[in-house]
Amino acid sequence: MSSDFGLDPRRVDPEYDRHGGFPVFEAADPGPGFGRFLTAMRRAQDLAVSADPDPDTWNDAADRVEELVALLEPFQAAEGVGPSNRVPSLPGAGSLLMPPWTVTKFEADGVELQVTFSRYHVGGNSAVHGGVLPLLFDSMFGMVIHATGRPISRTAFLHVDYRRVTPIDTVLTARGWLREAEDRKAWVNAELLDADGNVLAESNGLMIRLLPGQP
Repeated sequence: MSSDFGLDPRRVDPEYDRHGGFPVFEAADPGPGFGRFLTAMRRAQDLAVSADPDPDTWNDAADRVEELVALLEPFQAAEGVGPSNRVPSLPGAGSLLMPPWTVTKFEADGVELQVTFSRYHVGGNSAVHGGVLPLLFDSMFGMVIHATGRPISRTAFLHVDYRRVTPIDTVLTARGWLREAEDRKAWVNAELLDADGNVLAESNGLMIRLLPGQP
């Protein structure tokens, strides 16, 4: 088995920038207002699934959200142009799709995140929805690929074992690493742990390097 640690992915794959128009994500600097916006939107997501006001308040809230949509709609941009998912200093890199994680390690031998789930992520009984964890692990697999210097890859499969209930409103640690690699294939592992080091869930998957022209 071989690994391409430390290599510029363009040396391994000259078509790195041209996989079916796969966007090249460069860091964005949208200003402090974007961070404030994300914080408010995350809280709004929590309240959207937990608030129980009177009907008039729901109508008032809908009016305000529609005003926000009208404000932002003229500025809708293509993938890779807007700041979402392009601000590494913000939780989840500035993407509301992602759980609000922050990177604490990004090295060839592994990636580590701190993540806190909230009411928005609950599936039932104050536990994180089981479908949210594959999203976290899949994102981590992509980070591992980048950290090892391997070219753009897509997930071929992802398996999750749920060991314990994942709680909300507490800081958790996610770790991911490249187990082995051969040609276009990279096998990746990850785990999610609580503050006491208990494994809440673990995952393994296969990432496949894209061929020229593959989106």
